[in-house]
Amino acid sequence: MKEKIIHVLKGADGYVSGQQLSQFFGVSRTAVWKTIKNLKAEGYNIESVTNKGYRLVSSPEIVNETEMKSYLRTKEFGHNIIILNSVDSTNTYLKNLADSLPTGTVVTARMQTEGKGRLGRVWEGNMDDNLCFSILLRPDITPREAGAITPLCGMIVSRAMNEYFSGEFQTTIKWPNDVIVKNKKICGILTEMSCEDDRIKYIVVGIGINVLNKSFPSEIAYKATSCAMETDKLVNKSKLLADILTKMEKIFNKCGYRFNNRYMKLYKDACATLDKTITFYRDNEEIIAKATDISTDGELIVTLEDGTEEKVFSGEVTVQGIY
Repeated sequence: MKEKIIHVLKGADGYVSGQQLSQFFGVSRTAVWKTIKNLKAEGYNIESVTNKGYRLVSSPEIVNETEMKSYLRTKEFGHNIIILNSVDSTNTYLKNLADSLPTGTVVTARMQTEGKGRLGRVWEGNMDDNLCFSILLRPDITPREAGAITPLCGMIVSRAMNEYFSGEFQTTIKWPNDVIVKNKKICGILTEMSCEDDRIKYIVVGIGINVLNKSFPSEIAYKATSCAMETDKLVNKSKLLADILTKMEKIFNKCGYRFNNRYMKLYKDACATLDKTITFYRDNEEIIAKATDISTDGELIVTLEDGTEEKVFSGEVTVQGIY
C-alpha cells in the first residue's frame, strides 16, 4: 500500500485527508496512519496537519524501494530489489546469489568499494555520488547471440537519460556502451555472463552513472563528467532507476535481446564513434582506422588505411575528439 499512497500524494494538489486515503484503499485510518509513519521512517518528508491530512513535501535522496516502485512500469525488472549501503561490487554480489534469485532482480548500493569497470579497472565513488546497480537477466539466446546486449544497454541508458534530463543535456554513446556528454563519460556499463555448454545460465549487467560528483581525480578529469556538473536539476535516483528498468524491459521484450532494424538505427544515430578516426590494438600493434558501421552482433566495423574492412570485437578503442 505504500507505493499507492505515495502515488496519490504525488498527484495531489495540496493535502489529502486520512479519510480519503482510507476510502481509496478500503483500509482503516489507523492502517493509513501506520503506513504514513513507515514512509516517514524511509525518508519521506510528509507533513501531517489536523483536519487537513497529509502532504508530500519531499522524497528520499537515495534509492528507496517504495519510491522506485511508484515509478516502475514493468512485469519483472526491478520487482525484486536489494538495496545496500555499501558493497564491494553490485555485479559480484548479484552473481554470488544469481542461482537463487528471480530474473529481473536488481542490486543497488549507495557506495561500491571495488566496483568493476572494463578491462579490469576499478569503478570508484564516494557515498551517494553515483547511481550504481546491477540487474539479473536470463535471455533465451545462445552465448554467441549475446554480443548485442552490451551496446543495447548503452542505447537504453542513453535514451532514458535523455528523456529524464530533457532540455538539460544530451547524451550519446562511445562504442560499445559508454554513455557520454560533450565527449566525456557519464555512465559505464559492464556485462558479465555465466554459461553452461551452449546455454546462458544468466547475464549480469552492471550500470554506474555519475550523479552528484563535483570533480574527478586529475588523471580522469579530462574524460569524466556527472549529472551535477552538467545541470543544476535535482536528480531523483529512484525515478531514474525506474525509468531505465522500464525502458530496458520494454526494449528487450520487443527485440529479444538482439538488434533489429529499429534499434540498430537508434543505436547508430546515438553512436558518437561512427565516422570518426579511431585507434585500437591488435597483437600489441597500434592500428588507426575509420569507424564505419556496427554489425548485428554489436561489433565495430572499421576501414583500415589500406581500404580493407575489419571487425573490432572488444578491447580499448580511442576515438578522435573523445577519449
